Amino acid sequence: MIKLYTKRLIIRDHIFEDLLTHHELLSDNISMKYLPDIKTKNIKESEDNLLKAIEETKLEDRKLYFFRMENKIIQEYIGEIGYTVKKNTPFGKIVDLGYFTKEKYWNKGYTTEAVKRIIGYAFEENNVYKITAGCLKENIGSEKVMKKCGMIKESEFKEHTLHEGKLKDRVEYRLLKKEWKKV
Repeated sequence: MIKLYTKRLIIRDHIFEDLLTHHELLSDNISMKYLPDIKTKNIKESEDNLLKAIEETKLEDRKLYFFRMENKIIQEYIGEIGYTVKKNTPFGKIVDLGYFTKEKYWNKGYTTEAVKRIIGYAFEENNVYKITAGCLKENIGSEKVMKKCGMIKESEFKEHTLHEGKLKDRVEYRLLKKEWKKV
């Protein structure tokens, strides 16, 4: 089991006992506003999502590194963070980073703290060469996290992603291992 620590957080692989809090977040309309493809409609969908994450931890050629974020002191569930391996190259893995948190933890620095730790883990311990991340342009909080973590804006796509019945702008960021070492 992967377990990472920051000043305030424990970031770890999931266990089945996480189901109720996992469902609470995945089914929340506010926290999942920008992730309708991941939002669940019932506990069965949340359980399927959780079991997939748990099963992935057992694979030798793991592609999904999805983790639970908890407050280290009171062990309260904060949210989710992780990445998907998109490609293996001779230089290392290329991964796509994502994160989402309970609304009560927005604008408190938890996500930035977790992203920095995940970036460190990816580059130092998991042979990652390049990390990409993106969000809808209107999701200002998510874009701020990417900037605070030293990620570099690569592109802005106009009217690119269908969301809430409209085509919305999307921004994409990246960080190469050699760029991270300079941050």
